[in-house]
Amino acid sequence: MEKLKIGEIAAATGVTKRTIDYYTNLGLLIVERSASNYRYYDKSMIERIHWIEEQKKLGKCLDEIHALIEPTKVVHEEEIDIQDIRLQMRKLEHDVTLLMENLDDNERQKLRKKVSPESVALMQSLLLILNN
Repeated sequence: MEKLKIGEIAAATGVTKRTIDYYTNLGLLIVERSASNYRYYDKSMIERIHWIEEQKKLGKCLDEIHALIEPTKVVHEEEIDIQDIRLQMRKLEHDVTLLMENLDDNERQKLRKKVSPESVALMQSLLLILNN
């Protein structure tokens, strides 16, 4: 599938590169980055930009347009992220408990000295937030 640079998309749609970048940052357009950090857009983004511009002419704000593009995706991704973090934190807590149980007292003391009080407080705060 043919990919286009931002300048090519701008020329094809009549909107500025700055507008395309803004739409991309809002999640209205999908972009791929090359190893050299060039932005490449699928040709289908031309149609999407035209559609976005039509919706704006109809009086819709960009938030409304975003909701029309993907009405449930944003909430769904946030839920997945939180669930994933909770699972990872529980696994980490389990792994640390197992590790501590398998250490002798001397090794346990050495390990506790390597973990800063700030790190422990941060982990406890994260667990409290995620359990709510």
